[in-house]
This record gives sequence, C-alpha cells and structure tokens, in this order.
Amino acid sequence: MLRDRDLLLAQLHELRSEHRDLDTVISRMTHETTFIDQLYLQRLKKRKLLLKDQITKVESLLIPDDIA
Repeated sequence: MLRDRDLLLAQLHELRSEHRDLDTVISRMTHETTFIDQLYLQRLKKRKLLLKDQITKVESLLIPDDIA
C-alpha cells in the first residue's frame, strides 16, 4: 500500500511539473511572441487541461475515503 502511495506521489509530481512547464510556455507565447501559432497554442492548452484532469484524479486517489 505504501509503495502504491509513493508511485502516486511521484506521478503527481511529474504531472504538476509538466503542467507548470506548459503554463510557462503558454505565457511566454502569448506575451513575448509577435507571431503566435494559434493551432500549437491550442494544443498546448488542451494538453494542460488534460494534465489538470489527471492531477485531480491522482489527488483524489491519495485522499482517504473514510471521512466520517
């Protein structure tokens, strides 16, 4: 059980890291670039949303269900 939790925490760390990196890239593209590839930007944003969903799912697996 502890190993599963460690794996989930590692996965959560990776997902959050990628999400943060995408946030940085998206921000730079929209604020520092004169020409923005809208299709690429849209794909990055979609990936970021998928990561957010995965983060939420992993977080819910880490929260115990025995709240009474």
